[in-house]
Amino acid sequence: MNRILALIALGALVLAAGCNTIEGAGKDIKAGGSAIERAAKDSKPK
Repeated sequence: MNRILALIALGALVLAAGCNTIEGAGKDIKAGGSAIERAAKDSKPK
């Protein structure tokens, strides 16, 4: 019984860490997209 609870707890920790990693990656991708949009706007002829 203790092993099962330990495995469930370990699985929950792994899932929580994965969500944080995916969230961070999403934020990085969003920031990169924003930088590309700014560069495109700045390179337009005025």
